[in-house]
Amino acid sequence: MASDQPQTSLFSADKKLTFVILCLVSVLLLYLKKSFIENETAAFEFLQDRPEGMILRLISALQFFSIPFIYLWKFSVICFVLWVGCFLFGYRITFSQCWSVVMAAEFVFILPELLKIGWFLFIKTDPSLREVQAFYPFSLMNFFDYSAINKRFAYPLRAISIFEVFYILVIVRGVNFYAFRVHKQNHATWWIVSFSYILVFLLWLVFYMIVYK
Repeated sequence: MASDQPQTSLFSADKKLTFVILCLVSVLLLYLKKSFIENETAAFEFLQDRPEGMILRLISALQFFSIPFIYLWKFSVICFVLWVGCFLFGYRITFSQCWSVVMAAEFVFILPELLKIGWFLFIKTDPSLREVQAFYPFSLMNFFDYSAINKRFAYPLRAISIFEVFYILVIVRGVNFYAFRVHKQNHATWWIVSFSYILVFLLWLVFYMIVYK
């Protein structure tokens, strides 16, 4: 029964407030990573007084301002894919509810950023810029030499990680949260997520590797 489902959840939190909090946390983590790690690398220090250094600073500034827009685009695409999956399986979950699920799941990716900052601040304290860019905790990239692999495989190897698994689990939990309100049984949740988000995610990685130049 719907009354058995918890009524308070991050999935049902205020969307605007959740989005603002997510953006602020992301901006803070990006600032910490750039100020205390990337900007302290030898490569960045070498370029900072050159024209290339000015370009790098401009790109860094744009990254801060682009965070809300990147999230809006990412959430819209994944939300649409998930919503279509729910519709195809006969689950009456609204687009707005799918948006709440996807936005809540995004908090999972805060964890690897925290681990990355902690790793380079306290463990490997003198990294190169390439090491910072290549490092993604608990991903397949950790089993390969970033400098030796074909660059078309770099992003897919970083993208496939334990945190992506956690992200999928949160999405499944979120779909369950809303499906339970309408359906007494929600055993199709894994099928919904598998044939919507997971399928599109894997196809995107394959497409990226094919078109990368």
